[in-house]
Amino acid sequence: QVQLVESGGGLVQAGGSLRLSCAASGSIVSRNVMAWYRQAPGKQRELVAGITRGGITSYADSVKGRFTISRDNAKNAVYLQMNSLKPEDTAVYYCNTQASWGNGTLVTVSS
Repeated sequence: QVQLVESGGGLVQAGGSLRLSCAASGSIVSRNVMAWYRQAPGKQRELVAGITRGGITSYADSVKGRFTISRDNAKNAVYLQMNSLKPEDTAVYYCNTQASWGNGTLVTVSS
């Protein structure tokens, strides 16, 4: 399995932006789907965004138009650009591909 390490989380005011990064220990070229999930306190983990090897993206309705997922196969990295952040975006964000998960990075949005 590939090891995944997330970074870029932090505290931001509502309306602000953050860019999350996910670094993989090995090549992600063969990984068809790379995804970001999040888990807020007391809630189930939910899919935020996904991107295929060919660059096709999908988003949860709650983040459409605000978040952008991208991948750089040459750098074995996946990114999540988050704009117009809302307090309800507060969660631990996880990078995922197949059965591999990172440890997550905390995003806190203050009102």
